[in-house]
Amino acid sequence: MGRFSEPQDQSFRALNNSIAFDWRLAPYDIQQSLAHVRMLGRQGIIEQDDVAALERALEQVGDEVGAERFEFHPDDEDVHTAIERRVTEIAGRAGGRLHTARSRNDQVATDVAMFVRAHTLTTCDQVKELMGALVDVADRHVDWPMPGYTHLQRAQPVYLGHHLLAHFWRLARDHQRFVFCLDATAKLPLGAGALAGVNFDTDREWVARELGFESVVENSMDAVSNRDFVLDFVGAAATCVTHLSQLGAEIVLWSTEEFGFCEVSDAFASGSSIMPQKKNPDAAELLRAKAPRIVGRLAGLYGALHGLPLTYNKDLQEDKEALFDAADTLALCLQAASGMLGGITFRRDRLEQAAADDMLAATDVADLLVKQGVPFREAHGVVAGLVRTAVDSGRPLAGLTDDELATLAPELRDPADFRRVLSNGEWLESKRSRGGTSLDQVRAQLARARALVA
Repeated sequence: MGRFSEPQDQSFRALNNSIAFDWRLAPYDIQQSLAHVRMLGRQGIIEQDDVAALERALEQVGDEVGAERFEFHPDDEDVHTAIERRVTEIAGRAGGRLHTARSRNDQVATDVAMFVRAHTLTTCDQVKELMGALVDVADRHVDWPMPGYTHLQRAQPVYLGHHLLAHFWRLARDHQRFVFCLDATAKLPLGAGALAGVNFDTDREWVARELGFESVVENSMDAVSNRDFVLDFVGAAATCVTHLSQLGAEIVLWSTEEFGFCEVSDAFASGSSIMPQKKNPDAAELLRAKAPRIVGRLAGLYGALHGLPLTYNKDLQEDKEALFDAADTLALCLQAASGMLGGITFRRDRLEQAAADDMLAATDVADLLVKQGVPFREAHGVVAGLVRTAVDSGRPLAGLTDDELATLAPELRDPADFRRVLSNGEWLESKRSRGGTSLDQVRAQLARARALVA
């Protein structure tokens, strides 16, 4: 055809064609084309009869796509040429005017930006739904004591509500990242042409308003080459799904008999093909496993984009499968996480038993000495000696006698103060700083979380 004297090799056609995946852009391409055609008519670039014919054809194609009746042909290289081919079949000669004053380069960039905007809005809703689920579970368990961990070793006691809200605030930051994705796609690429602009008196600002963009991309070369918004979305998705993986990992651990802190509902678990007693928290495990998938997609995107000269290069075709897979995977993970949290049950007896280990109050004993005038590093060493004595003798800290305390911790003014600190409620309620785990602070945090979701 035209410039070429021989047909494309079949292997190149298979490599080059993107219709197998970019068909998902069809609704956005039709919406974009309708706005573009109407602008061409408003500007007097094409006749109103052609505008009407193209509108009718595009609306019919939209119906076919929506009803999954659109037929793709073997010669369709991508969704854009497939739609233009079908429009021409319906509208006749007027179909040849559809591509006036635009290139596939600015057309594709616009479709992808519209996809990102639409899926960002959906993702924001799903993230807020999961945030709401976390608030509800935290509220129901606001005063349930449990151990907090560092290095997966018992560290200091917290309330379960406090622990769950830590996951809430991570999701709140994820929500902010997706809101930024809306800003990143606020400017319309369409109208940039292949790279240098177009030879017609178009009204890009009118098209932008029609399609819900705030303004237009200022530089035509930037318009067709920019895929920052894809990186932004997949990057936000990678961070969000990493947070979900950490939530899943904790639920997997807590579901074991060794922890026994919680149990997922049957709707989010599976059994064993050979062991009848098994109940596996597979939904949580899959949340844990999906993170590297999206992170890998992000790394692949950076690999495809790095070092590209301006403006359009076929390498940019590699953005779509990564974007589509990231959007689909994250949507499924967010839906599963919300459902799983809605049906999870916690075992207060096991949580309280683990939180009753008075070694968790070692820092509080050190702080008691600090309040009595001992420098913290000295207090830390004194309490470390108490811990070693208790561990070596197989006793809890509270099992140390007054004589042992007098010998090992002469800085301690009154053994009664030591034993008061080791009472469970005391060490939990001692963390009264803003954001701490005392009950009044957790309730205040819960109120702020509810307000943020609302």
